[in-house]
Amino acid sequence: MPSKVIHLISGPRNLSTALMYSFAQRSDTTVIDEPFYAHYLLSTGIEHPGREETLASMSADHKSIQDSFFTFGDSPLLFLKDMAHHLIDMDLSFLDRVTNLFLIRNPHQLIASFAQVIHQPTMQDIGLEHEWELFKQIVQHDGRPPVILDSGDLLAEPELMLEKLCQTLDIPPDRAMESWEAGPRPEDGTWAKYWYKGVHESTGFARRPSSTRPLPKQCQELYEEALPYYQKLSEFAIKI
Repeated sequence: MPSKVIHLISGPRNLSTALMYSFAQRSDTTVIDEPFYAHYLLSTGIEHPGREETLASMSADHKSIQDSFFTFGDSPLLFLKDMAHHLIDMDLSFLDRVTNLFLIRNPHQLIASFAQVIHQPTMQDIGLEHEWELFKQIVQHDGRPPVILDSGDLLAEPELMLEKLCQTLDIPPDRAMESWEAGPRPEDGTWAKYWYKGVHESTGFARRPSSTRPLPKQCQELYEEALPYYQKLSEFAIKI
């Protein structure tokens, strides 16, 4: 049974998988990859690469999934990599029992990356508006903002930002979080072959040439819609 559950709330293409790999290097931590993905696919009916394979590989019963978080394994820490847009059509009271960590990214890079898999993403796909709504909900309940990490800062100063993140989460810093072996990992969801090519080639937090890819023309309107949500969230992010 974990003594602390760290619940990462991210958008896609935010370095969320890299951060999951980072936490997986800790000897005191177990990680889970996108526990509500099947629930999201069923709730929305959305077509994603590997949809049927994902639905066959995991439970979509969000209540039993939530209950399992608090009895999962023997590690002191449980790290949940979750997507903001997956948190729909469910009781969210479990957010009161976990340490919520928001991961954000400039929507220019986020959308340009996502569009490599889904040609014309929507606000629902990228989850940034929902991330902002969840953030406000948690602030209203707790009276203080949850932890926010900007992936751009993490890439700029990995060692410093990981140390600050651990301090803010009130967990011991661990230099093992700075690197990992290239290739797939056992905690990957079945969808990894569609989405994780870049992170499988990585061994740590470093900017990739693809991070400067241009924004597709068909995504300009989505970028302009998403930018204010990112700006609001970034005001509360851990600073370099």
